[in-house]
Amino acid sequence: ERPAGAMEALYFAYGSNLLRERLLLGSAAAPCGTARLPDFKLDFGHHQGRTSPVWHGGTATIVQSPGDEVWGVVWKMNTSNLSSLDKQEGVADGIYVPVEVNVHTPAGKVLTCRSYQMRDYVRGPPSPQYKKVICMGAKQNGLPIEYQKKLEAIETNNYAGPVPIFEEIEAAVKASKANFA
Repeated sequence: ERPAGAMEALYFAYGSNLLRERLLLGSAAAPCGTARLPDFKLDFGHHQGRTSPVWHGGTATIVQSPGDEVWGVVWKMNTSNLSSLDKQEGVADGIYVPVEVNVHTPAGKVLTCRSYQMRDYVRGPPSPQYKKVICMGAKQNGLPIEYQKKLEAIETNNYAGPVPIFEEIEAAVKASKANFA
């Protein structure tokens, strides 16, 4: 199945990395299916109050919140890819910190996964482009309809300027659709 000595890690994505094309801009990963993280909620904010220069708005984080849940996708990747994921998440800059979470699959399995939590954040709405990537990922992976509706209802900051990473992602989505056509 896999080369001897290859270590695999499970990664729970709940934000823009729900979308396959977004995650694959950074690393090689295979989806393992959907899962929910109980007793957490999805929130958006700015690290130390600074707006994301990439997304022009708040970015997603998970916050402990008894009774709530966050749905996402579990990705399987080689542990050697974790450093590129850490880089994408701004770990070295102290923006996100890797955390270990226990997520529940629809089949009832509990998986221990790596995920990320924003440090020192000030709440703030996401840009419409960032929200769209999250919603596209939720739809692409078949997250529960009720949860998708919750994501669609998220208020944005109405940013209307250019978002180069969004254009890159849209191009990758179009390309992958063309490959499957």
